[in-house]
Amino acid sequence: MPEIAANTTEAVLATWVVPEGGEFAAGDTLVAIETEKANVDVPAETGGVLLRRLVDEGARLEVGSPIALLGAVGEVVEDVDRVLLELGLASATAVVRPSADIPGVAVDAGSPGQVESDVSRDAGGAQHGERIFASPLARRLARGAGVDLADLKGTGPGGRIRGRDVERIIAASPAPVPAAPTAAATLPAGAPIDFPAGADDVLLPMTQMRKGVAAQMTRALAVPHAWVHMEVDAAALVRARETAKGDYQAREGISISYVPFVIKAAVDALRRYPTFNAQWTDQGLLAKRRIHMGVAVAVDGGLLVPVVRDVDQLSISGLNRAIADVAARARAGRLRLEDHGGSTFTIDNTGWFGSNLTMPIINVPEVAILTMEAITKRAVVRETPDGDVIAIRPIMNMVLAIDHRANDGAQAAAFLKAIKTWLEGIGPETPVY
Repeated sequence: MPEIAANTTEAVLATWVVPEGGEFAAGDTLVAIETEKANVDVPAETGGVLLRRLVDEGARLEVGSPIALLGAVGEVVEDVDRVLLELGLASATAVVRPSADIPGVAVDAGSPGQVESDVSRDAGGAQHGERIFASPLARRLARGAGVDLADLKGTGPGGRIRGRDVERIIAASPAPVPAAPTAAATLPAGAPIDFPAGADDVLLPMTQMRKGVAAQMTRALAVPHAWVHMEVDAAALVRARETAKGDYQAREGISISYVPFVIKAAVDALRRYPTFNAQWTDQGLLAKRRIHMGVAVAVDGGLLVPVVRDVDQLSISGLNRAIADVAARARAGRLRLEDHGGSTFTIDNTGWFGSNLTMPIINVPEVAILTMEAITKRAVVRETPDGDVIAIRPIMNMVLAIDHRANDGAQAAAFLKAIKTWLEGIGPETPVY
């Protein structure tokens, strides 16, 4: 089980993509795993063959736990169970076989035609100090209904407990009374909540994504934050985008947004003020040579921050395509392993939702995050040779949050001023490609 990002300690094996005995090439997706943040496709580092799946879909495992036995391309192992035993995996890890209960459902085969299962681990019942045989369907039904498998007598071969055995017990038991009404945890913004008759409240249980967001925000708000706000005259930025977007749309097939321009400005500032391109550690500030940009993306039920790597090597067009690609995959729940972790600075386009001023929370262990707010026309005072005049200008607020352990207000103001100056200085000569 790979480590997707820093602080990730466990993940759920969501879907096997390669079947047992199936060959794969380097880069092919082997398995999809679910973290607190998203579903992630795990690619193969080299070509090979999947000799044996070691865990069933839906299993939650610690990072580093074995999930499959792989071999070289064309390799055939006559006795996989013996190999697993020699590797010390047979006793600690379930081995997946086709189920005898339901086609397509996997079972743990400790020996041919049987399934060994630790009662205290799989059934959640009393620790009897013995082992029983049960199918995964039986275990899943037992867990959901609170049935102790140790109290059941199986009707399958060798006394194996099958799904129908658990279903019979459930059907004969009185229906449990829920402690409190619950509703779906993920609701679109503004969606009504259906309160059952007579209920004054409804519990919205946390999804894996909300648990991840909660944990990350709790860690982040332990950091001493400070904020700097500046107004950017976005006239040059708006003009540059308007000039480019028609030809760009026709040439690239996608629109061009303001975000890649702001990232380009941030890259220029990060080169001049490298202590903002860093991560905080207990030993001090870990400065980063490469610039990997976290891009906040709102998705159903939460927030993701996938990473665009080496943004200083990309043109405005390259940044625009990379952002569009990673944002689309984030919303579709198809982020890749390399899309997670290692960002050195984060940009959040809160203005997309119409906000004018926000106080962003740092994506720890980074030491700063920048928001770009909505561009709105405002009456501002401008100096002219004939005196001050009131002009209508497109203004964009930008807010920089910093980890005050890493940088102070003076450096933060200088850093944000460099971004503001770059954006206000855009002209026809600013290359998109």
